[in-house]
Amino acid sequence: MVLPVRRAADFGVTWRAMDESDLPFLAAVYASTRTEELAVTGWPEEVKQAFLDQQHEAQHTHYQAHYPGASWLVVERGGAHIGRLYLQEGGSDIRLIDIALLPEHRGAGIGAAIIDDLLAWARSLGKSVSLHVEPNNPVLRHYRRLGFVAGGEWGAYQRMDWTP
Repeated sequence: MVLPVRRAADFGVTWRAMDESDLPFLAAVYASTRTEELAVTGWPEEVKQAFLDQQHEAQHTHYQAHYPGASWLVVERGGAHIGRLYLQEGGSDIRLIDIALLPEHRGAGIGAAIIDDLLAWARSLGKSVSLHVEPNNPVLRHYRRLGFVAGGEWGAYQRMDWTP
């Protein structure tokens, strides 16, 4: 699978397939998505880090087992790693498994540009796009503006579907 870089290129963003040497960076990206949640625990930093390491390993193992053949991409800007993008292309659907950027790259339109590229690519293939998002995640409003509609609940997540 080759997701074309179009709008994201305006930000100097590219992506490439991850390899095992990227795992520490991907763990740091994961940890950055849980900072606010863990801030209220009162746990010592070493306990937080151990928890985050364990949770990242569990997530990584789950993704690898449940999405065989997926594309595990490292998002880069100007040669620096800034995030991750995990996709699985199926017969009529492209699953956005996960997208996350480091905090200093959030809110600048980069994630939106990546999603725009994904939707343009899906449209060109005549495929839908699906994803799961926590119901209280602020990005849910953005997905709705892009035309994603609720497709039901899946555990603690809301399934969202987009069709061209």
